[in-house]
Amino acid sequence: MRTLLFVMSTMIVMALGYWAYHENYKTQAVLDDVEDLQRDIGAKRERLAVLRAEWAYLNRPDRLRELAAMNFDRLGLFPLSPEQFGKVDQIAFPEEPDPLSLLPPAEAIDVQAALDMIEDLPASTDETQE
Repeated sequence: MRTLLFVMSTMIVMALGYWAYHENYKTQAVLDDVEDLQRDIGAKRERLAVLRAEWAYLNRPDRLRELAAMNFDRLGLFPLSPEQFGKVDQIAFPEEPDPLSLLPPAEAIDVQAALDMIEDLPASTDETQE
């Protein structure tokens, strides 16, 4: 009986050791994936910073002014002036329609005629006759 207990204990320890090593390898693989993702995120952030810098460089007011002057014949762009701006109360917004006017006109319903039609319907044929 003692021998069986020692053999079972040894088998359990070996199984737990195998499980621990297996979990360790899975953890290492996940950590490697996390490192790869962190590296990709850093590269994407660096690329985004470069793109923002390029956008700021290309949208310089003096550069845009020169481009508008060079392409005036084709585009007809003028520089912005204070007279081109307005206030919100100067805009003529369309009036909102009345929600009830969007509904179709209601027709009169003859309730008594509807009740008479229901009474005139034949009785159901599923009823058992006694």
